[in-house]
Amino acid sequence: MEYRCVVTSVEGFVQQFAVAYITHGYWFYVAGNIPEGKDPSAVDAKLIDRYGIAISKWARCRRKKQGLANMQYLRHERFFVLLATKGRHDFFERERAVMRDVRRVPIKFAGYSIGCRKGRDGRWHACVRIAPAELAETKAALLDSGWRYGPRAVQRDLSEARQLRFAPIGRQWSELLRAVNRRRRTAGLLAVPKEAVRCRRRVVRPFTSGVV
Repeated sequence: MEYRCVVTSVEGFVQQFAVAYITHGYWFYVAGNIPEGKDPSAVDAKLIDRYGIAISKWARCRRKKQGLANMQYLRHERFFVLLATKGRHDFFERERAVMRDVRRVPIKFAGYSIGCRKGRDGRWHACVRIAPAELAETKAALLDSGWRYGPRAVQRDLSEARQLRFAPIGRQWSELLRAVNRRRRTAGLLAVPKEAVRCRRRVVRPFTSGVV
């Protein structure tokens, strides 16, 4: 059967990884980059075949009932991630030295930190944030330029920011805006309205171009 694993955009990768996989219990992962000189398509085929990933959803249901783990594979350009649920699978033995648990070690990808947190309902939920290094760089740039221009110019920069607006990222951007406005008030400038932070997350098509 056809198994789609090549994502066309950073946003599609983050969305598929967090919403489609982490949310459904794919917590154990191995991530890496395919070296230059290797054919990514050949690596895809090798890993999908090695771990028996290309199976139907009905087969996945049967495996889950039998206490067996299910797996997924995702790649954007040369960055890939292998994912597994709880259960028995030779993946855990083969990749033991490099395997991580996303509930404890978020994956860093293209300026995002993709992890998993337990909610008030006691269940684990995907948590997508701007990675610390990216956040520090963004904050420094905004504090440097956020008081030099009028509110509309700053609002335009904030609204055009590329990050997907998962709830934690929305909160990070709100905090960045508060920091900018503190700097602007110190300089005697008008504050940038809170509406400058775009909170609604757009849903993208992970395996084809475009927005849903």
